[in-house]
Amino acid sequence: MSKAISELNFPDDLRYADDHEWAKSEGDKVTIGISDYAQDQLGDIVFVELPQAGTTLAKGEEFGTVESVKAVSELYMPIGGEILAINPELEDAPELVNNEPYTRGWMVEVRPDDFSEVDALMDKAAYLKMLEGTED
Repeated sequence: MSKAISELNFPDDLRYADDHEWAKSEGDKVTIGISDYAQDQLGDIVFVELPQAGTTLAKGEEFGTVESVKAVSELYMPIGGEILAINPELEDAPELVNNEPYTRGWMVEVRPDDFSEVDALMDKAAYLKMLEGTED
C-alpha cells in the first residue's frame, strides 16, 4: 500500500517535474532521478533502463524506463541536455531507487542546454501542492 504524502521525503534543494522526476544542480551538471512519491507509487523496482552516456535529449523526451512488480513506466527528461553519466549501481541494484531515491538511486547526470529549464521546475512547495491536488 502506498504511503501518505506526509510520510514521503522531498528535499528542499531539489526541483521537481510534473512527471515526478527530480533535478539537482551541481556546478555545470544536473543530477536527475525520480521522487520518493514516484518510487512509492511504482512499488518494488526490479529493473531500470537508461540511455548511453553521450546521448543528447530534449526536455520532455523519454530517457528510459523503470520496471516494477506492478508496471513499466517511462522516464522523461525534466530538462534538455547531454547525458554525461548513468548510475552504474542501478544495473545490479535497481532497488536503490526505492530505498534511496535522492542519493544512491539517482539515474543520470546531464549537462543542461539551458539552466533556466532547471529554474522553471517546481520547488518542493509547488510539487507538494500538485501532489495534494491543490495546484492553483
